[in-house]
Amino acid sequence: MEGINNEDGGITISILERLGVLTDEVSEHFEQALDWAAGQELKHVEVRVIDGVNAASLTDERAMEVRRQVEERGLYISAIASPLFKCALDPGRQVASGDTFGQAEETVEQHFAKLTRVMEIAKLLGTTRIRIFSFWREQEPASYRAEIAAHLRRAAEAAQAEGIQLLLENEPACNGGFAEEVAAIVADVNSPALRGLWDPGNEAYGGREAYPRGYEVMKDKLAHVHLKDAYIGEDGKPRCVPMGSGNVPVIAQLGALLQDGYDGLFTIETHFIPAGGTAMTGTTMSLNALKALLSEVE
Repeated sequence: MEGINNEDGGITISILERLGVLTDEVSEHFEQALDWAAGQELKHVEVRVIDGVNAASLTDERAMEVRRQVEERGLYISAIASPLFKCALDPGRQVASGDTFGQAEETVEQHFAKLTRVMEIAKLLGTTRIRIFSFWREQEPASYRAEIAAHLRRAAEAAQAEGIQLLLENEPACNGGFAEEVAAIVADVNSPALRGLWDPGNEAYGGREAYPRGYEVMKDKLAHVHLKDAYIGEDGKPRCVPMGSGNVPVIAQLGALLQDGYDGLFTIETHFIPAGGTAMTGTTMSLNALKALLSEVE
């Protein structure tokens, strides 16, 4: 597929040339997921849980082995999808919670210690990108905006010193739950080491309009994109579905990213398993749907 011009005259390569997958969205068996990704001619993988172990808990030896397994298949590791700062600002307050992918609930200071270790793991894996969050969602998140920014500014300073870029994802269970909240935090921190990770599917999962509303406030703050789709059912419960069958206007969203000169990566994170199927089946369905939609975008 042909690229399009950036505003500066450079070439933005096609989405397929920048497309990867979160491995545990394909299989809990790491090498099986890698074989699938290579077979689908994807370019990179993000790592979150590897053979039952959270990537934030890898030993040096295992991290080097993981990198070897990835690179021998012609892939590279684009990011660590860590659970960093999925914790309460104050354990004494009632807050929301969500999936930590095998990591125990810990304090803010324990997460800063974990950040140091995850940055070491990132270097062993050959990546400079780490996905982070903005603490479990308070009943009134805006009241804690300054505190959140102070913590994440400290994290960004540590990351910048190590040549690491932190990617703050919009996660409804966290204080940066939606586009405008993540954009505000990134602006408050004001560091090149902290950028937004835009997940339009998470926005739809939280009952918000992903495009154009969410994207418009995120587009100048983002450096990474996760791809999924979701909708709110008649029972009021959110559900993830293959791309193009939920509330995310995928064609319009991807077209806008290309038109605006976004030159970062895209990662499939489906969170979708069809009835009677497997994670691999669901991710394959989403990838096939994405390819069909891309023919209309470019």
